[in-house]
Amino acid sequence: MRRRISTWDGFSRLCVAVVVSGLLLTVTGMAPAPTTAEPMPVRGSAYMGIGVLAHDGTAGRTGAVSPEERAGQTEGVDVSSYQRAVAWPTLWSAGTRWAYTKATEGTSYRNPYYDDQYEGAYDVGMVRGAYHFATPDGSSGAAQADYFVNHGGGWSGDGRTLPGALDIEWNPYGDACYGKSTSGMVTWIGDFLNRYKARTGRDAVIYTATSWWNACTGSYRGFGATNPLWVARYASSVGALPAGWSAQTMWQYTSTGQTVGDHDRFNGSADALRQFAAG
Repeated sequence: MRRRISTWDGFSRLCVAVVVSGLLLTVTGMAPAPTTAEPMPVRGSAYMGIGVLAHDGTAGRTGAVSPEERAGQTEGVDVSSYQRAVAWPTLWSAGTRWAYTKATEGTSYRNPYYDDQYEGAYDVGMVRGAYHFATPDGSSGAAQADYFVNHGGGWSGDGRTLPGALDIEWNPYGDACYGKSTSGMVTWIGDFLNRYKARTGRDAVIYTATSWWNACTGSYRGFGATNPLWVARYASSVGALPAGWSAQTMWQYTSTGQTVGDHDRFNGSADALRQFAAG
């Protein structure tokens, strides 16, 4: 009589077949194709420009800037926990005169290297400031502004402290626009900016990329009259600006610069930079 094959027997044979097939593929050099999916970043690990290369790529030459191109602009850098100990004297010797350090993200993360990085830039003579990586899907704009100010994002009119910057760009942890409608995103940004100004007396700098801004805010123009723009574009020219601004105050032009990677240019002289810092 023919024996009936139980469900368990069938499952066992399937498992054996899969294992044997895998062994054969390995022996013959025909290993299964590896997955290409990038792992989800750990919360708190985001930094300025985390989505720029993936979504905007590069256009033209990036990296070192000639003396002619530097004329009328002042070199800067931005850093986060990724850089850890920063060679500030090296950057200063190379002509870097200002720096922003990531202070916070959301309402629970503070850069553990913030104090050393922030004071290290100051100690070599740089004008320095702090930035906040926005996560609009986690808490309100006002709550994140409060957390930022309370954990390093304040401002003083000493001529050496830049106004805080809001890093608002692609969501590295999920939906590019953080699940918000364009009107919802504009409201969130406005809440952050209003609370920051109420706490510090300064209008925060907005760091963003043109393509993200126009897509996720619906090309909103309302902040251009009050908030300085820091635009991200890794190219030999600044290109089209986000809706609402006719000129940038700062430009992150590469992620492959010397010493720390991210390099920026202030749209003015070193004297103008200090005047901007003083408010």
